[in-house]
Amino acid sequence: MADHRSDATLLAALRPWLSLLALRRGRLAIGAALLALTLASAIGLLALSGWFITATGLTGLLLAAGVAANLEVYVPGGGIRFFAVSRTVSRYLERLYNHDTVLRLLADLRARLFGVLTRLDSQALSRRRASDWLNRLTADIDTLDSLYLRLLAPAGVALLAILGLSAFLALFAPRVALGSGALLLIGWLWLTLGQARLGLAASRRQVNELEALRGRLVEKLQGMAELEAYGSMARRRRELAAIEERLYRGQRRLGACVALGNALANLLVGLAMLLALWLATQAWAAGQLSGPLMVMMALAMLAMSEALAALPAAFTWLGATWGAAERLNELEARAETPALPVSAGLEGPELPAGPLSAELERVTLRYPGALAPALDDVSLRLAPGERLALCGASGAGKTSVGDLLLRQLIPSSGTLRLGRVALAAWPEAALRQRVAALTQRIDLLDDSLAANLRLAAPEAEEEELWGALAWVGLDGWAEGLPEGLVTRVGEGGQRLSGGQARRLALARLYLRDPGLVILDEPFAGLDADTAMALASRLDAWLAGRSVLYLVHQLQGGPFRPPGIDRALTLVEGRLVSS
Repeated sequence: MADHRSDATLLAALRPWLSLLALRRGRLAIGAALLALTLASAIGLLALSGWFITATGLTGLLLAAGVAANLEVYVPGGGIRFFAVSRTVSRYLERLYNHDTVLRLLADLRARLFGVLTRLDSQALSRRRASDWLNRLTADIDTLDSLYLRLLAPAGVALLAILGLSAFLALFAPRVALGSGALLLIGWLWLTLGQARLGLAASRRQVNELEALRGRLVEKLQGMAELEAYGSMARRRRELAAIEERLYRGQRRLGACVALGNALANLLVGLAMLLALWLATQAWAAGQLSGPLMVMMALAMLAMSEALAALPAAFTWLGATWGAAERLNELEARAETPALPVSAGLEGPELPAGPLSAELERVTLRYPGALAPALDDVSLRLAPGERLALCGASGAGKTSVGDLLLRQLIPSSGTLRLGRVALAAWPEAALRQRVAALTQRIDLLDDSLAANLRLAAPEAEEEELWGALAWVGLDGWAEGLPEGLVTRVGEGGQRLSGGQARRLALARLYLRDPGLVILDEPFAGLDADTAMALASRLDAWLAGRSVLYLVHQLQGGPFRPPGIDRALTLVEGRLVSS
């Protein structure tokens, strides 16, 4: 009973990824056909060579004994050359074509996973370390690429080869075909289902341990100074050594399972050959079969080793593929079940033009496992064209309000409206076009200045980019760069100072035409003179737009944002003043 549940769970985990493979069913069918052609050529080469050598030997013995005999050598000789050439050519084309297909499948898988990650809210993203997300994008996806090339295609082609060879041999000797074919079929069942069950638990543990090792190693490298300062380096080394030891034990166990499978594959092919030879000998003795055909049948069975050789290793590691599919399915499920549905591709309500109002009505937000809610029964309204400052200490919930309006977070309860339209009803493209934000975290790609600016306006001309840089006072600096706008900013903008990165993000904001602007500490990291110069320009650009400032404090701060109409204060997730 447990085995049936396990099989059902495996199929359920792999079903989404099998459906993704089905999108390229044409390429997969061609790849499987090339694999089958290669195998058929290998079987034909060995079987026909055995027949020809035996027939030639028997003809020579008859001629030596003075018996008149003849043998047509050109047709079988041409057949042998054909199989030799077709095996080489089809093998080359199969490797080239199938590996190209796998690279396309990897692109599909990664694109699908990137799509899933973009639908996750910031709460879900923050619950995992960067090494975990990297593991999903690399190790798990790479594990899933074996689904076609190492599991489905070889197993399917091997099964068809067993059935096809048995049907072919049945034309000459049905008993040979039935006996040897049944033995090979039993072997195929063990090398797929049996090997999978044998290595299922161990291979799943192996990928989990490998993920844990990567995560712990990244943590150690990033926190080496702290670990050394607190005398915890030796303990961390012992933890890594313990994980490595478990990995080695798992590798030895899985290696033993693969070796057992390889030995059984060779044994079963050998037994099938001997059984075919024994049954064919009986048919030959009864005058039902010629000597060359008898040898051909045995060698054809021997050639089946090529069909079965790849199965033990692939199916022993099936648990790793299963585990990877489950982890990725979990991400998809989390991304596809928000409390507030997102409209996509549907004709939505009529959306207002101009400055947008924003409303939170009795909104509560609680993070999983948190002792207290991030926001507790918060109600506020930002009128069209109003500039509202939401103040509070770190952790008060200001950023959570901004993330809710950006639909990066989903509230536990309450209602959100944007422009008097339920936030959930806004189409994704319209929301991203009408709401712009400058957050504490500046996201810059390892690309050129122009490419990072065009994230906000893909069609922007070069003059517009220079205008945006001039607006934040970076035009003179950019003109002095040897490569100008094509200068790369480095990963995460590491080639820029903190102030330059923030101003570049402001320039990116300037290229948009939003109805609501959310500014989280807009002048953080800027000196007073730069902030003062930017304030008047920002004030002019914000005219006619709704603005939500997220700031620690208005009085005594490094610089007061311009044109604030009203201020509210958050304390531990609750609105305490208005």
